[in-house]
Amino acid sequence: MIQFKIKRMLQFLGDTVMNKLPGNKFYFLILFLLSIFVLLCAPFIGMELINPATLFSAEINTHIFFSIRLPRVIIGFFAGSGLALCGMVFQALFRNPLATPFTLGIASGASFGAALMILCGCTGVLLGIPTNSFGAFLGATTAMLLVYGFSSLQRTVSNLTLLLAGIAVSFLFSSLLMFAQFLSSLRHSFQIIRWLMGGLEVYGYRDIIAMVPLVIAGVIVIILKIPELDILVTGEDLARTRGVNVARTKTVLFFATSVTVSAIVAICGPIGFIGMMSPHICRLLFGNRHKIFGPATFLFGGIFLVVCDTIARVVIAPAEMPVGVITSLLGGPFFLWVLFTRILKEH
Repeated sequence: MIQFKIKRMLQFLGDTVMNKLPGNKFYFLILFLLSIFVLLCAPFIGMELINPATLFSAEINTHIFFSIRLPRVIIGFFAGSGLALCGMVFQALFRNPLATPFTLGIASGASFGAALMILCGCTGVLLGIPTNSFGAFLGATTAMLLVYGFSSLQRTVSNLTLLLAGIAVSFLFSSLLMFAQFLSSLRHSFQIIRWLMGGLEVYGYRDIIAMVPLVIAGVIVIILKIPELDILVTGEDLARTRGVNVARTKTVLFFATSVTVSAIVAICGPIGFIGMMSPHICRLLFGNRHKIFGPATFLFGGIFLVVCDTIARVVIAPAEMPVGVITSLLGGPFFLWVLFTRILKEH
């Protein structure tokens, strides 16, 4: 009898939640709770599990948890969230589901900046940031300014001009990167290749202080521009008739996403496919309205990268796989699936 009452009570609570939070809101609640669960559990998982009961009693566990694993989870969550949200913005601006945060050459610029620092043998810390990350941020910023400079030569910044400028800048820095690799020694060449794989190898909270404030600032700007983004998706001409300053909105979104991606790539390297996969998956669950689709993409991207990094830390333990390898292994088939479904829809 008691079991029957408990079952009926749980059934009632479930029906109430489903009625109060129909459709998208219910999925968003699940996603929010899942993000909390992942953030709480991920720092305890690694080559060796940390028992929460021994977290403060064993000095080595305390050090590993607070100096290595917790900063890594924080960096992973904000990096994944930022890349996912920027991917959503690029897909909306270009109205192309295959657009990614690296479409405009920012990753290529950052890669060349980091490679140049490695090639020159610059080690240490500059302005509180590791020299590789500092060089990557400068390279990414240079790429961003070049793309905007080329695209703003026209009176109005069109998507086609912006895209072509991004492709041109990407090819430029990719060529310079190959030249830097050719000139580098075997040791430096390995360091460059390892950096290009992307990873979350952080120690302490210095990298968090360098990256997270810029990511949060970019995310806030994007969230504030979501109403305009919803209108821009329908077309620039229609957006103008509804009072949207298209040129200003695109410029603000361009700089917000570029700064966010630059900060992430400078610390974590070019981790691919997060910005393409996360918006697609969330679009299937939450639809095309950016009001709930945007925050959901933010949460999903963070969860996704933290889970991928947790897998990368344990799958070949005691060795560690770069998280960029995991995301690429998942992203390749996903890209083919998106392409295949688009071809089927056209026919």
